[in-house]
Amino acid sequence: MALDRLFNLGFDLFSGISILLLVSIGLAVIFGMRGIINLAHGEFIMLGAFATLSGVRSGLNVWLAMLIAALSVGVFGIVLERLLIRRLYGRLFDTMLATWGVSLILVQVVDNHYGSVTEGIRVPVGSFTVGEFSMSAYNLILMGAAAALTAGTFTVMRKTRYGLLARAATQSPTMAQELGVNTSLINMWTFGLGSALAGAAGALLAPLVGVIPTMGHTYVARSFMTVIVGGPSFIAGTVSASGLLGLVENVATNRFTPVIGQAMLLIAAIVILRFMPQGLTGRRDSR
Repeated sequence: MALDRLFNLGFDLFSGISILLLVSIGLAVIFGMRGIINLAHGEFIMLGAFATLSGVRSGLNVWLAMLIAALSVGVFGIVLERLLIRRLYGRLFDTMLATWGVSLILVQVVDNHYGSVTEGIRVPVGSFTVGEFSMSAYNLILMGAAAALTAGTFTVMRKTRYGLLARAATQSPTMAQELGVNTSLINMWTFGLGSALAGAAGALLAPLVGVIPTMGHTYVARSFMTVIVGGPSFIAGTVSASGLLGLVENVATNRFTPVIGQAMLLIAAIVILRFMPQGLTGRRDSR
């Protein structure tokens, strides 16, 4: 195989893995760490894309618009947690129903305001060529952003006092409260962080995809599969699952069609969970 063809295949592979990691890392914080099944996760991604679109339309630099979009979705997540989610901790099915309702409301509100079809955002950087193949330089930015957000999340959760308190509030909330930890406040910031990461994913994807009210439906199932396959170690698991599932989807897409690629991703997730019920980072039964 020619080197330029091999480079193009590898570039597509890492681009797909980066996108899968971007759309999953926020859910990994909210669901993988806090155990909240947020069925509105796709709509948080959609809000990030539309906030970026609004910023660009108002004359902001696209990079500044992306930053403001991520922060705005984070603030929205904090408000939602204070008004609704905090009353539902420990009530799995109630949380699912509530967030599903939120997703329907968000889609309808955005559709009423922007319409079902919107003008896209121009890709802010050009392309480069390797041999006979032309590739978007923006995909390199996506790869860097995925790595930076993942590393930043790991640093916050493992190297800061907030991360220590967040893990304590998740693993043993009663003991944490007895030791003086304000678990309610910690849970609020955790949900806000996951929301901001989802908003950042939507902002970064806005120049590449159709920014429409229903765009979140494309990512929510893939995000949940990635986090569940990753297992209890929500950062290491999400990274490893993104790599494995992204590889399966990319190979099947290049060999067949994008539809077959998505189907193979689902099949791969089912097979992995059949033999590793606790995910890639779960404990193995030694028997």
